[in-house]
Amino acid sequence: MPEILLHYIWERCLWADFAQQTTDGRPLGIISVGSHNRDAGPDYSHARVRIGDREWAGNIEIHVRSSDWYRHRHHLDPAYDNVILHVVRDADKEVFNSKGEPIPQCALQYPGDRDYLSGLLADAMRMDSAGQRIGCAQQLLDDPQLLTDGWRRLLLRKRLDCKRASINRLLEITEGSWEHAFYISLARNFGFHTNSVPFEELAIATPLSAIRKHRDSLFQVTAMLLGQSGLPIWDEQMAREYDFLRTKFSLTPIDGSLWKLGRIRPQNSPERRIRQFANLLCRSEFLFSRVIDAPDIHSLAALFAQEGMSRDSIDILLINTVLPYRYAYNPQMIESSIQLMEQIAAENNSIVRQWRMLGQTVRNAADSQALLHLYQNYCQHHECINCEVGYRIFVNRRSF
Repeated sequence: MPEILLHYIWERCLWADFAQQTTDGRPLGIISVGSHNRDAGPDYSHARVRIGDREWAGNIEIHVRSSDWYRHRHHLDPAYDNVILHVVRDADKEVFNSKGEPIPQCALQYPGDRDYLSGLLADAMRMDSAGQRIGCAQQLLDDPQLLTDGWRRLLLRKRLDCKRASINRLLEITEGSWEHAFYISLARNFGFHTNSVPFEELAIATPLSAIRKHRDSLFQVTAMLLGQSGLPIWDEQMAREYDFLRTKFSLTPIDGSLWKLGRIRPQNSPERRIRQFANLLCRSEFLFSRVIDAPDIHSLAALFAQEGMSRDSIDILLINTVLPYRYAYNPQMIESSIQLMEQIAAENNSIVRQWRMLGQTVRNAADSQALLHLYQNYCQHHECINCEVGYRIFVNRRSF
């Protein structure tokens, strides 16, 4: 059963005629299935359930198997700590949140007639068509092997080649300085999509040379970056320090209104990320050289480890900045960069979840990056004829 069908059954309450219980035998009453979340995080929010004689409000996560909870690394992600129920088809494992607390599970009971379920699947695909543009969705559900490992590997190379082209353009701006280009790219990815643009603007407006002259003082580097961000500085001593540094280096802050502040978790607030970025710059002199010389994925991750930085956040930096720079810097590191990508957990976003719903296995970051490239550069632009999957479907149709 594809996960998309389980979502459809849950959302349309097609379980209503069946008694539900948790995997440890407690009666389960589903009061509200919640609101479908197409962004990062649990599948449904604002749900309400009654387990035994106690009512719970929070998030719902849905998987085909309980063990998918661990494959997707939810047990390490605090964003999943408010999951009140894990809905699955096969309960093959107990699950725990990042605090080590057990998550109640339900092996959902629903109509089991194969013809009925096939009809539901067609309805589910039509329901989801407004939210996705994967034209071959039905064919992939029928035959997931249409998307081959060879095509995935080529897509990953195409994605890394695109990133190498972006790095080369940035090298032109920085007059060939790999350290400076890496500094700007790293800043952009410290914005983690939501604030990537203002973070990049911040790095461009704050010369790396100025940072280096004061890297022995975390207070001064933090003051410089916070002042340059255009955000308010509430610490008077830090504000005075920024005024001194601004005059010393003839600095101009960016427009503070560029920052997106709404609906951001406290750990992802711009000020918190800027402070983390300042800390990284102060404790890691010649960071780019250390990135190039690191022998393995554990050494690379250790370069970015600090309080408040989750492993998922570090993985995003490795995927989007570190490995593309290693790929671009030295032709001899191309294969090793791909191998390192295969050692990082897959990303978990709405696009990757769509591929999983279509029966695609996403084993690691190499897979998720390949599938992101496929979606963004082929599916969204209806470039089916240039896609191996689309071509194979076309050839198969002609053979009848």
